[in-house]
Amino acid sequence: MSMNGEYLRVTPEELTRALKDPEWALDLAEETQDAQEGAETAPAADRHFTTHQTWNLLDFLLKRSAFPVDIVHGEEPFAEADDWGYGPPRYVTADRVRLAADTLTQMTYDQLIQGIDHFELAAAEIYPQIWDSPTSLDWARDLFIPLTEFFQAAASDGHAMVLWLD
Repeated sequence: MSMNGEYLRVTPEELTRALKDPEWALDLAEETQDAQEGAETAPAADRHFTTHQTWNLLDFLLKRSAFPVDIVHGEEPFAEADDWGYGPPRYVTADRVRLAADTLTQMTYDQLIQGIDHFELAAAEIYPQIWDSPTSLDWARDLFIPLTEFFQAAASDGHAMVLWLD
């Protein structure tokens, strides 16, 4: 079983409801994932996005670059939510999603990995443990642009974000 980074775009009203009723939020997340499963849509059109197993690498790289928003784990906890896989969900407000989108747009994946080598990732025990060659740093490259597009679309729509590891 693997750990995957999961994202759900929500309106401010949906976020308010989710915080009051985390079970409703989990149902919404599962319904959204099921509805998108197998669909070939652009990240900007989706309400759900996954970084798959690259979440820990992205977290490491973004923290190293002093990224202003925690877009891997979320910034605020749900007060009374159950475990959604590997802990309870967290969220990022619409204002912080906007800041994240603006910041993501100004960076490239090459900038994120600049100065990092695979030995540093292995020493930091970044999940999953695949850091056996310099090319392993390219592993999350194909998800960085779609993640940026997902955040840009959420920001454009004034959406907040619910995040969890599953």
